[in-house]
Amino acid sequence: MSLIKSEKSKGEKNVYTVEFSVDKETFAKAVSNAYRKQAAKITVPGFRRGKAPRSVIEKMYGKGFFYEDAFNEVLPVAWEDALKESKLQVVGNPDFDVKSVDDAENGVVFTAKVSVKPDVKIEDYIGIEAEKTVAPVTDEEIDAEIATVRERNSRETEITDGESTIGDICEIDYEGSVDGVPFEGGKGEKYPLKLGSGSFIPGFEEQVAGHKVEEPFDVNVTFPEDYHAKELAGKAAVFKTVIHKIRHIELPDLDDDFAKDVSEFDTMAEYRADVKAKIEKRHETEADSKFEEQILDRLIEKLKADIPEAMFAAETDNFVRDYENRLRMQGLDLDTYFKYTGMNVEKLREQLRPQAEKQVKLRLALEKIAKLEKVKVTKKDIDEEIKRIADSYGMEPDKVREMVPEDSIAEDMKVKKAMELVKEQAVIKA
Repeated sequence: MSLIKSEKSKGEKNVYTVEFSVDKETFAKAVSNAYRKQAAKITVPGFRRGKAPRSVIEKMYGKGFFYEDAFNEVLPVAWEDALKESKLQVVGNPDFDVKSVDDAENGVVFTAKVSVKPDVKIEDYIGIEAEKTVAPVTDEEIDAEIATVRERNSRETEITDGESTIGDICEIDYEGSVDGVPFEGGKGEKYPLKLGSGSFIPGFEEQVAGHKVEEPFDVNVTFPEDYHAKELAGKAAVFKTVIHKIRHIELPDLDDDFAKDVSEFDTMAEYRADVKAKIEKRHETEADSKFEEQILDRLIEKLKADIPEAMFAAETDNFVRDYENRLRMQGLDLDTYFKYTGMNVEKLREQLRPQAEKQVKLRLALEKIAKLEKVKVTKKDIDEEIKRIADSYGMEPDKVREMVPEDSIAEDMKVKKAMELVKEQAVIKA
């Protein structure tokens, strides 16, 4: 088995045609193996099932009858050897073809059309400028955070005599009509509506407030001009409404006792200061994330490479697989997801493609930087990374080593180190 030649295809970005052969002895053995495997399934007149000689079968069905199975046997090893000899960095799946075949004289010659990693150029990646703005913490943010905690610690009391008020949860029946004619989707029974939530048409919830249990009343509203149901947009409607239950939400007082109940602090002032500090940290993290995103976008802009389509297609495939795995973790599969969303594989690929392209470009840029900066990865680095992967998946390190080649882990770590180098050397715009 040997490489014959590899040459760049004309008119295509980073596409090569590789020609390689399998010697006659190896191919002849593969044909014999194919005959032995298939003979028992073949019926030839005049012979018991499975007993027909190979020469008779080939005369009856053609000399190449067993070739396809023989190709499948010899091709993987032959291609692996040819790939090593060619030293090409192939991406995506090869497109194989049989150039010539002769099991008696010359064996078989295959061709493979492959895409390869492009030559990459990148400059001025040290000192990339990007903006970093940490938003100040406002009193409104602190109040909103505390209000959420306060609501989680509220108590519900059912009201039987009094009237509903904003903030209450009312279980209602309603039926709407326009010009006295009921409309589709305008009816509900025992619907739990929180007054003041803004989940119904503007003006609806305010008119539910002030009524008692089992007291029928009308709610008069006008649908917004931009309402999603065009036939109702801008129309005046009347909803026949009745409340069956009123649940009053009793919120705790915002005092020191509240602070003690919901935190480790003794006073409301200390608790409020802690809430502010946590929001500040969140703002800082968000600013760092946006800063890093700008750096990576600018890094991609500096990349110069003729990237073959196969790289984008392969990465899009990876994104689709990741998406499917995340759905499975939620108890869904792609078919069910498509059914409920009206999506399909083509639309999903189209949606994921831009991010996949960005990932390919970023990886190429960082691989080149790692090479230019002579980034090194030690055995200790690899061992620590394997342990980290093992811990995150609840596996033994030896199992990770079986599944992922150390060379692959080392390359990923070089990319990570290159990214850290670029980020550390980046400059915040004044």
